[in-house]
Amino acid sequence: GVRGGKGKYYYEATVTDEGLCRVGWSTEIAALDLGTDRFGFGFGGTGKKSNCKQFDNYGEAFGKCDVIGCCLDLDRGEVSFTKNGVSLGVAFRIDGNIKGGSFFPAVVLKNAEMSFNFGETDFKHPVPEGFVAVCKVAHDNLAVNPNTGGEASTQDLKPKPNAPQALVIEPSRELAEQTFNQIQKFKKHLKDPDVRELLLIGGVNIKEQMEVLQRGVDIIVATPGRLEDLISNGYVLLTNCKFFVLDEADGLLKQGYTELIERLHKQIPKITADGRRLQMVVCSATLHSFEVKKLAERLMHFPTWVDLKGEDAVPETVHHVVCMVDPQKDASWQAMRAHVTTDGVHAKDNVRPGSNTAETLSEAIKMLKGEYTLRAINEHQMDRAIIFCRTKLDCDNLERYLRQVGGQKYSCVCLHGDRKPQERKANLEKFKAKQVKFLICTDVAARGLDVTGLPFIINVTLPDEKSNYVHRIGRVGRAERMGLAISLVATVPEKVWYHGQWCSSRGKNCWNTQLTDVKGCCMWYDEKMYLAEIEDHLNVTIQQVDKDLKVPMNDFDGKVTYGEKRLNTGTGYKDHVEQLTPVVKELARLEREAQVLYNKRFLVAQ
Repeated sequence: GVRGGKGKYYYEATVTDEGLCRVGWSTEIAALDLGTDRFGFGFGGTGKKSNCKQFDNYGEAFGKCDVIGCCLDLDRGEVSFTKNGVSLGVAFRIDGNIKGGSFFPAVVLKNAEMSFNFGETDFKHPVPEGFVAVCKVAHDNLAVNPNTGGEASTQDLKPKPNAPQALVIEPSRELAEQTFNQIQKFKKHLKDPDVRELLLIGGVNIKEQMEVLQRGVDIIVATPGRLEDLISNGYVLLTNCKFFVLDEADGLLKQGYTELIERLHKQIPKITADGRRLQMVVCSATLHSFEVKKLAERLMHFPTWVDLKGEDAVPETVHHVVCMVDPQKDASWQAMRAHVTTDGVHAKDNVRPGSNTAETLSEAIKMLKGEYTLRAINEHQMDRAIIFCRTKLDCDNLERYLRQVGGQKYSCVCLHGDRKPQERKANLEKFKAKQVKFLICTDVAARGLDVTGLPFIINVTLPDEKSNYVHRIGRVGRAERMGLAISLVATVPEKVWYHGQWCSSRGKNCWNTQLTDVKGCCMWYDEKMYLAEIEDHLNVTIQQVDKDLKVPMNDFDGKVTYGEKRLNTGTGYKDHVEQLTPVVKELARLEREAQVLYNKRFLVAQ
């Protein structure tokens, strides 16, 4: 760039591919969207000049193969342009308050390409009289764009070893490890140069991570907490970051990391040292969420939306059903001697068999769901499943119960935020290696996990967010393998824990059973309402099954084995005949009756 408040400078921009483009000059504090504030002066392909979001007719339109000359006259305080060597006249008068600042060539593109010549090679058209090429500006008038690293970038173009080129942020340790493992698989095909990757998560010796950083990294995959610690202490630099990736973005936002994401985004140069714009990628199974869209509007520049699945829908490979848990119709809970330990919400309430109070029915729901979970496992002979619970306490209680009633038959492990990192990692590996049958977890812990050939999932409680239902049942039915998702839905409201910001311990040893509207830590959870919202969101009516958990199966299209690909077993003629036989018999009976009735009326008429 140029500075000093005097001189005349010129560069050329050639349109090499059709699209929307705007080229010109801007100061170091101008918005990247050229011409939308008073510090940027742009000329667009539609024949409009722009400054302060004011778009006025100027010159003429230009397109592919046209050469635009960009002229900055600081002596007169003017910006002008040429098209294919022909002057288009003065476009802007520069305010005296900013004339003495630094100016830089600027461009904004959408689905377009341009090439630039700052004077290193011969220009395609004569330089206007009195103007000099930008690259030939006197050293005293040379300005360095602060977004490319300041003066240091001109003295030492080699990035620091702890300044990665790509940063990937994940909402959980498990998902970070999963992504990191995939990078290690792909890097085998990239030999020159060799890709150096680093996983930054809690529960790992931070000194070892710091040593790797000093040796040099290209890609960092991290969870927010550990990443923030290392950046704030100067062990990770963002000065060379070219790719900023947010995986499971909606999960990161719901966990409260919006401020951190925006702060990191501000620290990353928006223009890389080689003149390219920062590439930001936001991934999620629910990109259509309002929060993700607002984040994209704030941080991304002309984002391109790539939708691989459209609006939320359930794949054909997923058979999902609900079982209504009704403590008023199923009174078996009244005679239970052994049942899953409940969450203690009703420990001080007068709950007892024979009572129909809301508290008693709520406690009955908790007891019945433990039994229905066992019933689902036994009915479908499940030997591998993810079981989703609403809270970490519910996970712990169910894990203890399954081990008590079945031992190895119901072998299981937990995955949630209160378990130590090494235990969580070990538990996930045990489940993936089929050393245990069941993984009991919360939404946050299981988000994005990929377990090959998983046949079953059980929702002990429906999630209160529609998108999480899609996330949950999406664990099965992958790679064309069939999967069954069973959700247990209470017919009456259940009183549950909800520890908000007002809870000083955030749930640790908290027994405040007052409702949230009086700053308590409990709420009434209405699963029937959440079920209706999910069905409305997916535009389907989810099939209901009885309390025996038997799931009807149509074998005409082939036998279904959950966890395996659907196998077509010929025409299925025998099964088809058995299904149609009663219908055909009924049609034959109706036809006989119709003939008899016709004959009677015909004979009477004669």
